[in-house]
Amino acid sequence: MTQNLIMTLFGDPFAVMNTIGLIAFAFVGSSKAIREKFDVFGIAIVGLTMAFAGGATRDILVSRIPLALQSPIEISLGLFGVGLAIVLSAVLKSPDAHPITVIADAIGLAAFTTTGAIVAAETGVSVFGVIAIATINAVGGGAFADILLDRSPFILFDDFYASCAVLGGCAFFITDAIGVSGSTAAGACALVTIITRLAAVTYDWDLPTLQGVFK
Repeated sequence: MTQNLIMTLFGDPFAVMNTIGLIAFAFVGSSKAIREKFDVFGIAIVGLTMAFAGGATRDILVSRIPLALQSPIEISLGLFGVGLAIVLSAVLKSPDAHPITVIADAIGLAAFTTTGAIVAAETGVSVFGVIAIATINAVGGGAFADILLDRSPFILFDDFYASCAVLGGCAFFITDAIGVSGSTAAGACALVTIITRLAAVTYDWDLPTLQGVFK
């Protein structure tokens, strides 16, 4: 049983990135719900939505049953992330803005960009399809979570966030196209995504708005 669990979680690049992404995004989404003073059920719903909505959308786009509905391990990982957020909220002030949460969000973004790119590449879609599915997988959950939190999805504003997933998807496609191993392509995708996201947070990068361009 233990061996099967280990193989399910860490047997291939997709499993590794999926495990990391589910825990990280469930943690981040739950932290946001805690800030808004949701009850325990609401915290879990927002956390699980952020963890699973992007992947479910990805799976629908490639015509397969969402993984969250296929394995109890998936839900267990999401609930673990929710539990982490609840525990840390008891010891951290403003856990949603804490560096731990910011880093977890960057890690989740990188992990889900990579899983989206892997699934897209396996289905044989075009370069646009790889990048689009990677980006949807990465930011879709956060967009749904923001709707539950009664605010416009922040990826539609000037924050340099979804752009990191686009760059990561491009890195995956380029490295995969030149014939390197799947693990190397996955690593390149994750590395580009997380580096650009952390750089964006550190140096306050954003995309221009029309108001800013034409003022």
